[in-house]
Amino acid sequence: MDMTMIIMMVVMIAVFYFMMIRPENKRKKEAEEMRNALKNGDKVTTIGGIVGTVVNVKDDKFVIETSADQVRIEFAKWALSTNDSAIEAAKEKAKKEQEEKARAVAAKKAERANKKNR
Repeated sequence: MDMTMIIMMVVMIAVFYFMMIRPENKRKKEAEEMRNALKNGDKVTTIGGIVGTVVNVKDDKFVIETSADQVRIEFAKWALSTNDSAIEAAKEKAKKEQEEKARAVAAKKAERANKKNR
């Protein structure tokens, strides 16, 4: 009876780790990488919902320009919610890769059709 209790505890801890702790650490790491990759010209959104273009990046702070009036606001890097420029770039890259795969599949189908016709 004691052995089954120990096994159940180990299983519960393992499930807790893989379902809760590990994904949270992964999200934190991705957010940190996003903040470190911030550069001038990126369109960003802060956790407060302020949208703007990055005009200056420092070690732990960044400055965004929020409108055509050239209003500039300085934020701590932890206040960054999303980097819209990076998201758009990732979407474009995924779209290009998908188009390349589609071309490769079409080329293989055409090649097979040519072999059958011979």
